[in-house]
Amino acid sequence: MIAVAGVILAMALVAIGNGLMFAYIPVRLGAEGYDPTWAGMILTGLSAGGIAGCLLTAWLVRRVGHARAFMVFSALIVLSNAIVGAGTFPLVWIGARALYGFAICGMFVVAQSWLNDAVGNAVRGRVMAIFYVCYIVGLGVGSYLMGFLDISAAAAPILGIAFTALSILPVGLTTLRQPPPPEGAAVAIREAWRISPVGVAGMLAVGGLSMMIAGFAPIHATASGYSQQQVATLMFAMPLGTLLFQIPFGWISDRTDRRYVLIAASLLVVVAGIAASRFDGATITVMILIYIVWSGASESIYSLASAHANDRASRDDMVTLSSSMLFAWSVSGFVVPGIGTALTAIYGTQAFMVVAIVIAAIYCAFVFWRVLRARAVPPEETGSFQPMTAQAPLPVELAFSPTDDTPSRQ
Repeated sequence: MIAVAGVILAMALVAIGNGLMFAYIPVRLGAEGYDPTWAGMILTGLSAGGIAGCLLTAWLVRRVGHARAFMVFSALIVLSNAIVGAGTFPLVWIGARALYGFAICGMFVVAQSWLNDAVGNAVRGRVMAIFYVCYIVGLGVGSYLMGFLDISAAAAPILGIAFTALSILPVGLTTLRQPPPPEGAAVAIREAWRISPVGVAGMLAVGGLSMMIAGFAPIHATASGYSQQQVATLMFAMPLGTLLFQIPFGWISDRTDRRYVLIAASLLVVVAGIAASRFDGATITVMILIYIVWSGASESIYSLASAHANDRASRDDMVTLSSSMLFAWSVSGFVVPGIGTALTAIYGTQAFMVVAIVIAAIYCAFVFWRVLRARAVPPEETGSFQPMTAQAPLPVELAFSPTDDTPSRQ
């Protein structure tokens, strides 16, 4: 358990640096007088890098193993932060954040598959819950730190580099056994859709929702004139919504059809999005309360959709399902910010609110239609819920092929 804690600690340290950079980039661009469209383009570049990370991580882990792959990804995040700290060059920052997107996606796949291999079924849910909670808290702490730094200097990127460098130590010193080399994981969207249309659609929805709400919130807050400290406080509070909403939603979903809870969460996203647009420009306290609900409800769709899909998958389907849903999440996280950025250039930064509301409304209608269509079919037994965050990719079981005889790692 001490060795497992090392991997969790490493990711928590990475999260602090990541939260710091998520808050720093839009604030710094705003302070330098750049149009908010640049921040949106940088966010889109990050998502594009994430797609590459989904596709190439298995190959890298096969070559060098989990521990060395983790260190490679840490080095790439350090390089990304160093490029950002070298000066305010938005075009260069797009490439730097694409590099970050590639690295963080690969790092999550490595960490999650490593933890899934190391722990047994009896404690897996608790270990993964602690893993996600530590990462969420780390994001909030990092964002809050930005409020105390000199935004005109390179203090934030340097601190991000320091936390990422520290994260290498627990992994470099770990005695945790590395999983066997992966055989790779196939992406088969059609097969995943056959298993769980609601689950795959959930990933397509939440990939865009996460990037719209978590990614564009600091961009819009900066463009709206909120101070550096206020933006940092907002970014600190939003991850707390994930903790507040996921546990009760998960508890309810373990005791009923998860699709009902998905409908409720989607409706809450719609209502909170309308409230965010209606009270846009209000006091920071009001905006924080709205965004806590908005972020928490949208992040809950991620874990609920994942649990719903896993309920309907056989053991042999797990690897293909996880890989395909991760790919769907990444593609949506790339395409939707691009749309949001284009609309921002035309209608202003508040356009992201409309995009998020429309996505949540469409997904809510789709799940409701699926419930009506399958009402005659008895609900299947549900598994156990695990809190997750859409800022972290779904766990892909790199260490196990579909023909492996070991127990399921879900």
